[in-house]
Formats: sequence, C-alpha cells, structure tokens
Amino acid sequence: MTARLRPMRPADLDAVLELEDQLFAPDTWTRAMYRDELARTETRHYLVAVDTDAGAGETVVGYAGLIAYDDEAHVATIGVAAGRQGEGIGATLLDALLAEADRRSPVVLLEVRADNELAQGLYRRRGFTEVGRRPRYYQPSGADAVVMRREVRRG
Repeated sequence: MTARLRPMRPADLDAVLELEDQLFAPDTWTRAMYRDELARTETRHYLVAVDTDAGAGETVVGYAGLIAYDDEAHVATIGVAAGRQGEGIGATLLDALLAEADRRSPVVLLEVRADNELAQGLYRRRGFTEVGRRPRYYQPSGADAVVMRREVRRG
C-alpha cells in the first residue's frame, strides 16, 4: 500500500464526497452528515487514506469511520477509490477501525450491501459473521443489507 492513514478533517470532505458519489451513489452520505460525524469526537473515529506518491500534496484514496460506545461499536463506512481497490487500502482502514473499536467496545457491528461479496469476504476474514438482513436498508436504491458482527478478541 502506498497510502498512509490519518484522521479525517473537514478539509477532506470534498474529496471524500467525490469518492462517496463514485462508490455508493445513489445511497451516499451528505456533507452535513459527515460534518456531524466529525464533530462527535467522543464517540467517532474517522480516517482517510492519502496517497503518498502524489508528489504535489495529498490525494485522498480511501476513508473509513467508526462509531464506538462502551457496549458496542459500528463500522459506519469504508470506501476506497475504484482505481485503488485491491491494494490493501480497505483492509488497512478496517484494521485501524477494529483496533480502535477493540479498545472501546466488546462487539463490532456493521451493515454491508447484500450484493457486495468482496466487502463481505474482507469482513469475514476479520472475524465478522452474518447475524441478519435488513431488507431495503439502503435508500434511495432499496438495496438489502447484511448485518455482520464481530466479538472483540482479548488476550
């Protein structure tokens, strides 16, 4: 991976929203949603993966977010630029979220599109198992979600 992780900042939102639109349209988050998430620093952990080979500043090539409470954590989002998928950026982002989640909560939950087999495979390799389905979860597309759960690995 030729990208490094750092905390997401409000200045990253243009790039994050561009990726969001490319990856998840029409079921995208809004700028207001991300601003709200970034303001909740006690329970949120958002990262970006930035290209370190760009030469002329940073280029956001991925992003991820975690919502973490004492009793459970939720992987809120993960996205990697289409042209950079398969390089391990998504796995690195997920691993960073899980490390943070494991410090805070005994269980991690997430929803993933039922038709996103690649992401489901990544989550299974990180110890997640399917625990349910949410019909028509993603809006406005109406796509179903698979609910996955992972227990914290202590020791």
